[in-house]
Amino acid sequence: MTTIEGVVGKTGDATQMTYREAIREAIREAMRRDDRVFLMGEDVGRYGGCYAVSMGLLEEFGPDRIRDTPLSESGFVGAGIGAALGGMRPIVEIMTVNFSLLALDQIMNNAATLLHMSGGQLAVPIVIRMTTGAGRQLAAQHSHSLEGWYAHIPGLKILAPATIDDARGMLWPALADPDPVLIFENGSLYTVEGPAPDPTATGDISHAAIRRPGRDLTIVTYGGTLSKALAAAEDLATHGVDAEVIDLRVLRPLDDATMVASVARTHRAVIVDEGWRSGSLAAEISARLVEQAFYDLDAPIERVCSAEVPIPYARHMEEAALPQVAGIVAASLRTVGTHA
Repeated sequence: MTTIEGVVGKTGDATQMTYREAIREAIREAMRRDDRVFLMGEDVGRYGGCYAVSMGLLEEFGPDRIRDTPLSESGFVGAGIGAALGGMRPIVEIMTVNFSLLALDQIMNNAATLLHMSGGQLAVPIVIRMTTGAGRQLAAQHSHSLEGWYAHIPGLKILAPATIDDARGMLWPALADPDPVLIFENGSLYTVEGPAPDPTATGDISHAAIRRPGRDLTIVTYGGTLSKALAAAEDLATHGVDAEVIDLRVLRPLDDATMVASVARTHRAVIVDEGWRSGSLAAEISARLVEQAFYDLDAPIERVCSAEVPIPYARHMEEAALPQVAGIVAASLRTVGTHA
C-alpha cells in the first residue's frame, strides 16, 4: 500500500471527461492508493450518489469502504470526524449544502476546533464534499451558495474547484492535509465536459489561478461563475476592454497575493459571487483589496452577486436572481468608464 503521504502516478484513461467523472476518478484513485480512504454519505452506495458521482464504486470497493448512511447529517459527519481522529481518511459526502447546516455543530465546534482545543494533539484530517449553487430549478431550499459562510470559520480549508482538472486534482492533497477540508462542487458543473486531466498532476489547494490574463481590469470569481466571467471577458474584448480573470479555487485561506498583484497591474476590480451580497465573500474580497491595494485602484470596486431573495423556482426568475454574463459586462464597463 502507498499512503497519501507518498507520491504515485498512473496513466490516464479517456480523452474526454465530465466534471462528475473527474471527481469519481479522484475518489477511485485515492481509495486504490490508500486503504484508509473511504466514502460515506446518503445514497453514495447502491444509488450511486444523488449526482451519480459515486456510480460503480460500491461494486469495486464494497460496502465497508462505500458506506450508505442514515439521513442524519449530524450523525454521519460526526462519525467521519471520529474516523479521522482514529487514523482513517474519510470522504464524507453531504448531498447539498443546505443539508450541511444540520451538521454545522459537528463541522464548526468539533472538526474546526479540536486541533486547537487539544493543544495540537488531535488533528481531524477529514474531507467533506457537498454540492452548492443554483441554476437548476431546485427552488429556494436546494439552491444555496453558503461556501462563504464556511470560509468565515478558522480551522477549516475551503475549496471550490471550477475546472475538470481541479475537480480531479484537489482531492488527493485535500486528503493529505492534516486539517478538515470542505470541497464545494457547484451543481451546474457536473455535466461539463473537457479533456481528461493528467492523473499524475498534483492539484494546488493553496493558490488562486489566473484563467485569462488581461491588462484593463481584474475579474475575481470562483466555482460555477467562472465560465460566466470568462464569457464576459470575451464580450468585453469586443468593447476594447482586456479583462483578467482570476479563479480563486481556495476560499479559505484566500490568496491575497494573486489578487493584489493583479489589481496592481489592472487598477480595477469586479468581483463575481453567487452568494448573496450582504455579508458575502465578495464583501470580504473587496475589503482586502481596499486594505492592501487602495492606491492602485483607479475606480470603485464592483460586485456582482445574487439578488437578496430566496432563489426562485421559475426558470426566468431564477436566471434573473443569479449573476449573469450581461451583469458582469455592465459592471466591468462601469469600472473602466465605458458604456456599451
